[in-house]
Amino acid sequence: MKKTLVRTTLVAGALLGALLASTAAWSQAYPQRPIRWIIPYAAGGGADALARMVMPALSRELGQPVVIENKPGAASAIAASEVARSAPDGYTIFSADNGTLIYNTALYKKLSYDPARDFAPVSLLGRLPTILVAGPASSAKDLADVVRIAKAEPGKHSFASAGTGSPHAMAMELFRTQAGLDMIHVPYRGGALSLQDVAAGQVPITMTDFAGGGGMIKSGKVRALAVANATRLPQLPDVPTFAELGYKEVLAEAFGGLVVPARTPPEVIARLESAAQKAIADPEVRQKLIDIGYEPVGGTAQQFQAMLQKDIPRWHRLIRQLNISLD
Repeated sequence: MKKTLVRTTLVAGALLGALLASTAAWSQAYPQRPIRWIIPYAAGGGADALARMVMPALSRELGQPVVIENKPGAASAIAASEVARSAPDGYTIFSADNGTLIYNTALYKKLSYDPARDFAPVSLLGRLPTILVAGPASSAKDLADVVRIAKAEPGKHSFASAGTGSPHAMAMELFRTQAGLDMIHVPYRGGALSLQDVAAGQVPITMTDFAGGGGMIKSGKVRALAVANATRLPQLPDVPTFAELGYKEVLAEAFGGLVVPARTPPEVIARLESAAQKAIADPEVRQKLIDIGYEPVGGTAQQFQAMLQKDIPRWHRLIRQLNISLD
């Protein structure tokens, strides 16, 4: 009986050792075929632009083609659900943003995926700090004017957004709450549409980012009043931050991060993380991202996870406070 037990233990140990060795060898050989990079928005948007600028360098670092697939719909939930169900082998990677990883779990009572359960962070690729802009329908020359005008007539003045639950809408809700403003939210189906109507004088103000609104800011079609960032933007050195103007808590951005299905082997995540960092560090890629308004990051998986753990309670608290829902 004892000999049988010893023999069984040895066989089990040998099988486990062989399995671990096989897994390690497989991970070291990764990748061996093309990789799908799923974007949860239509081609032409900020998330798509970020991916397409990083993709050639990422492909070079990995030694395999990286093929971008756009799968828009349901505030990124359609693509997120597909990725969550994909094999955790590193051959499906996903562009995830604030909505996918932070807002949606508070905005929807029922969600077809769980960010904490279904995804593993790889790297935060880039950040897009939000910018408050005013159009010809607003007489505001600065942030103090916005506050003064809104407080003079509570519930009368409006602001546009890229849509309920978008990073730009949440940034405006944060400022509005911090300043104690009662304003009407006019959501659009995308940042470009909301910005166009602000520039046309249909709605007085909105939050944008330099990637989406830089052209209109530079041409004078809209006026940049404040930046929701810790520091001024290099593209807009004369525009103050909200903190400089007395609103230290108004820090808001749209970000683009890379995640993979949960249970992807750590060695594969490390390989993707290293490749993403090198791709973002490429001077040509960095300059392209800066030119369209992104702040290149290329951080580690641990740094990405730490940022999410810090931001989730802050934004969920605001969403519950304002009773915002997409159900």
